[in-house]
Amino acid sequence: MTIHLIKLCVGAETLEDLEAWQTRQMKTLPNPVHHTRMSPKRAEEVLAGGSIYWVIRNRICVRQRIVDIRTGPDETGRSMCELVFDPELIPVTPRPKKPFQGWRYFKTGDAPPDLNPGAKASDLPVALDTALKDAMVW
Repeated sequence: MTIHLIKLCVGAETLEDLEAWQTRQMKTLPNPVHHTRMSPKRAEEVLAGGSIYWVIRNRICVRQRIVDIRTGPDETGRSMCELVFDPELIPVTPRPKKPFQGWRYFKTGDAPPDLNPGAKASDLPVALDTALKDAMVW
């Protein structure tokens, strides 16, 4: 069974910020990565086609396929985990998400659907975007 991760994209205000950060990483690495102290206990399920869903400004807005999970010591000898991503950022239907620490597991059925190719997520404030969708006018 495939399972996904969801994580706040700390430091990014826009999808373009995430793209720029990962582009800088790929000048020295073949794929974008994210380092974290904890390793997913359900790594096998994540690697069976799972993605990381990025939360930017209180909204789930994009996902990336996770291609590898590496564990080992960091430069100080403390254990760490490196999540390795496919470089493709896939926009998803925006969904509000309150702040949380670390990452969480995200079941496939709970994940927002991908946007159609060429579509762009709304730049409306999350509350307004949600209200319009709830009222079925958006």
